[in-house]
Amino acid sequence: MQVRVGTRRATPEHPVGLQLGPKPRDTNGEGGHRNRKGNQTVFVYDDPNEDTEWNDILRDFGILPPKEESKDEIEEMVLCLQKEAMVKPFEKMTLAQLKEAEDEFDEEDMQAIETYREKRLQEWKALKKKQKFGELREISGNQYVNEVTNAEKDVWVIIHLYRSSIPMCLLVNQHLSLLARKFPEAKFVKAIVNSCIQHYHDNCLPTIFVYKNGQIEAKFIGIIECGGINLKLEELEWKLAEVGAIQTDLEENPQKDIVDMMVSSIRNTSIHDDSDSSNSDNDTK
Repeated sequence: MQVRVGTRRATPEHPVGLQLGPKPRDTNGEGGHRNRKGNQTVFVYDDPNEDTEWNDILRDFGILPPKEESKDEIEEMVLCLQKEAMVKPFEKMTLAQLKEAEDEFDEEDMQAIETYREKRLQEWKALKKKQKFGELREISGNQYVNEVTNAEKDVWVIIHLYRSSIPMCLLVNQHLSLLARKFPEAKFVKAIVNSCIQHYHDNCLPTIFVYKNGQIEAKFIGIIECGGINLKLEELEWKLAEVGAIQTDLEENPQKDIVDMMVSSIRNTSIHDDSDSSNSDNDTK
């Protein structure tokens, strides 16, 4: 934009004495370019939005348009979110809410809603399929093949063979019941050992088998392998996670400190034995 301001004697017709028009550039003065010719001064300015005193004067006389106000970023974000909420309110609705609000949408909205409804329905079915277990179920020996060996493809099955007269078996059942609710995508079942295997020795109980696609992927037989008489829930969860049956959020083995202590004790015992052996050899010499 080019502005020419000239000075001349004020008259009733031109009391302020301002003139507009293009003139050659000559840089001089703040906020613009100035050129003198005769009794006229010409200012040429390229950015009418620049914040200068001269631009403020020109705006006061109506020579420059009002300065554009920059929008606050937060305000723009809020407006954008409000706009999206007005355009697609159904994306925040449940399937039941969509059904109730059908009369409030036009034809274009209804097409979008139908697509969105189908998407949500498929997501819901997939979630229900993934979380279709969620409990520790009791089965009998004649159900073993169907429920365990021939279970659904790619489904992890954890079966506990137990005897109710053994306290450790009751503890394992208690932990497995909680894990079944925490990991509903895995199948947790239990069975009285005599209904599945005749003459199974008590020393082998509790027994936990982990199946996938008809194959035994892991097994824990007896009190020691199952974690000991003081077995904690997190310890059993870690054991099942290590073989891939569940996806745990535990970051490390809950028994790490105990294992480290055992390793340290074994190492110290070994060093002590080696020292005694060496001293014995020296005494012999």
